[in-house]
Amino acid sequence: MSATYTLAAELRTDTGKGASRRLRQASRLPAIIYGTGKEPTMITFRHDDVVHACEDEAFFSHILTIEYDGKSEQVIIKDMQRHPAKMQIMHADFQRIDASQALHVNVPLHFINEENSAGVKGGGIISHVITELEVSCLPKDLPEYIEIDMGNIDLNESVHMSEIQLPEGVTSLVAIDEDHDQPVATVVLPRGEKADEEIDEETDGESEAESGED
Repeated sequence: MSATYTLAAELRTDTGKGASRRLRQASRLPAIIYGTGKEPTMITFRHDDVVHACEDEAFFSHILTIEYDGKSEQVIIKDMQRHPAKMQIMHADFQRIDASQALHVNVPLHFINEENSAGVKGGGIISHVITELEVSCLPKDLPEYIEIDMGNIDLNESVHMSEIQLPEGVTSLVAIDEDHDQPVATVVLPRGEKADEEIDEETDGESEAESGED
């Protein structure tokens, strides 16, 4: 992981809905840090700082550093509550990390070689069934993203969960067996279009029918 994210926070002592409402009115974001057997720490951020950090998808799959009260803690983001109608984050939950304990994190999937896909060259488009994968790994092995190579995927073919190449030290938390091997991405024809072979077969059939009528 090349990028680093550091957020400045302040301790907060007031809790409850009223206190959180006052913080939001002052453009502050209430949040909590918990985990590793320590007492939860109630903090607050400048709302715009977190919104800006969220513009980068890697923010959600990175180890973050939160600085407050002369100290710093390394965390991952576990939950973020957003307003249903406004462009506003309401609350954020962060989990402390322990270098010796595995993390459970959703990691983004990056699809590469899409334009060179055999199926795309044949007129198809790529449909992304899922865009992130829940994995388990130690903090030192946490990937920024996982690549899915679409270069050899032909029309009406899919990449399945069992075909994902995970980095060393990373395991998927999605159950996979003979009956449950979910597709990750597939190459399909645009809606309303038919494959050349299907069109040719239909044309041939029409020609034969016309010949029979004569």
